[in-house]
Amino acid sequence: MILRPAEPADALTVARVHVRTWQAAYRGLLPDKFLDQLRPEDRAARYDFATRDPGKPQTIVAVEGDEILGFVTTGPSRSSELPDHGEVCALYVDPEQWHRGLGAALIAAGRARLVDLGFPNAYLWVLEDNERAERFYVKDGWTADGMRRKDRIWGIEVDEVRYRREL
Repeated sequence: MILRPAEPADALTVARVHVRTWQAAYRGLLPDKFLDQLRPEDRAARYDFATRDPGKPQTIVAVEGDEILGFVTTGPSRSSELPDHGEVCALYVDPEQWHRGLGAALIAAGRARLVDLGFPNAYLWVLEDNERAERFYVKDGWTADGMRRKDRIWGIEVDEVRYRREL
């Protein structure tokens, strides 16, 4: 397995991982009807893997052979209250690849990118009641800081919990 920056040609494959992971990880947390109608083609159109602007989110993919197995997206904070933080915007591993250490490799790569950008701290948001993700991030040194929010993602309102850590 190698980690490399996402390229424009990766958009559909990354979107497939994104959708498959949502459909597996969020089953029981989000409505089945919503999850069942997600389409990678709709998601792929929203990615911008061409930019290398450090001020914008960047995606790193985990690749084995020709297959993208997971990805992490990081960038400068989008929160005005945490301007000295980097943000982990997304971290997803294809459900068929869970328990292989890919998530740990990707989050480490994401943290390293944020350090390279000069951030001493980072934050991320976790879907409320997503115990699997909470366990993963706590094991990686993240701590819930008590901040909660309602957000709209892919057209559905979700409740999220913020986690933070020093880099």
